[in-house]
Amino acid sequence: MKFLIVGLGNIGVEYELTRHNIGFLVADYLSEKAKTSFQVSRLASTASFKYKGKNIHIIKPSTYMNLSGKAINYWMQQLKVPVENTLIITDDIALPLEKIRMRSKGSSAGHNGLNNIEETIGSNYPRLRVGIGNDFPKGQQVDFVLSKFSTEEFEKLPKIIKNAGEAALSFCTIGIERTMNFFNN
Repeated sequence: MKFLIVGLGNIGVEYELTRHNIGFLVADYLSEKAKTSFQVSRLASTASFKYKGKNIHIIKPSTYMNLSGKAINYWMQQLKVPVENTLIITDDIALPLEKIRMRSKGSSAGHNGLNNIEETIGSNYPRLRVGIGNDFPKGQQVDFVLSKFSTEEFEKLPKIIKNAGEAALSFCTIGIERTMNFFNN
């Protein structure tokens, strides 16, 4: 059985370790845990590994966040992975830092990357939202999500990334319902 795990983020050194790139950070964690590495491919960096009998493919779209749907659709078709076996990992300002929430479907909640994915593959796809908090002044949302984590937040980051990565692996092995019961907090 095949699975596609998509870590959302923006390419480029100026976006590394920003809140908006939490999906990339989780994808990197999974790649390191599996002792595999990313290869630059069409529309994304890709990595693959086997885990508990499952074929798991990870992508980090190189299309920038707002055009993520193009890369996701391409790799779903290329790898022949159905939408129900595709997990999108993204940042969420509606969740406090350290909280994660997996859902089998939902709305974009105004997230530009998720808006584009919805336009491309519809809204019925599994997603893992990783809380980045919302400690920003009114009208400063874009600056906040594109900013780097504070020193205090950065210290919490390894635990957050590991928790989200383990939830993604759980999704691939025991399914979304049981994973939601274990990881949604």
